[in-house]
Amino acid sequence: MSETPHQVSDVMTHTVVAVGCDASFKEMVRTMGQWRVSAMPVLEGEGRVVGVVSEADLLPKEEFRDSDPDRFEQLRRLPDLAKAGAVTAEELMSAPAVTVHADATLAEAARIMAVRRVKRLPVVDGEGKLQGIVSRGDLLKVFLRPDEDIEEEVRRTVISYLFREASHGVRVRVNEGIVTLGGQVPNAAMIPVAARLIRAVEGVVDVECHFTAAAQAPDGS
Repeated sequence: MSETPHQVSDVMTHTVVAVGCDASFKEMVRTMGQWRVSAMPVLEGEGRVVGVVSEADLLPKEEFRDSDPDRFEQLRRLPDLAKAGAVTAEELMSAPAVTVHADATLAEAARIMAVRRVKRLPVVDGEGKLQGIVSRGDLLKVFLRPDEDIEEEVRRTVISYLFREASHGVRVRVNEGIVTLGGQVPNAAMIPVAARLIRAVEGVVDVECHFTAAAQAPDGS
């Protein structure tokens, strides 16, 4: 019914800063600083993503540079201590990489980020080769959609679909992504359905319904 939801391919960044498995520690620090990124996919072969290296992976080298942790601290921070002694991307990267496909919906990508607690996802094809990267900020771009576009889609794909002949009596107003509905509809049972479908339209922040239902005859006609 609707042209939404959008896919990761609609918002992802196609130009990605990445490093190979043999990239040195200084090369990674230098590359992150030069391109102002906080994480990079790690590639092997013909561009297959095998991991991700982030600033958090690099920081243990500085944290433990002049410290002598006791045995309890060593056991508790074993992964970080291993990273402190690492010198290549292959040794430092978080693997396997948490990735997403370009045809995934933005909601699917958001769920992956939330569950896996990551801020960005390398976008890969069916063979695991890098196609781009999508960040939390990219997923929020849909909320920059103009109110006029949202209103047009709501009218065309939800209101005219659910209420048909009565759709001309439905008022739709969109302000800062909040959709306000009013007017009289023939069936009160369709009101929560309309609200649910409108919330699925990309760029909608919230839905406020102020409908009244038309009175029905005792026989339901």
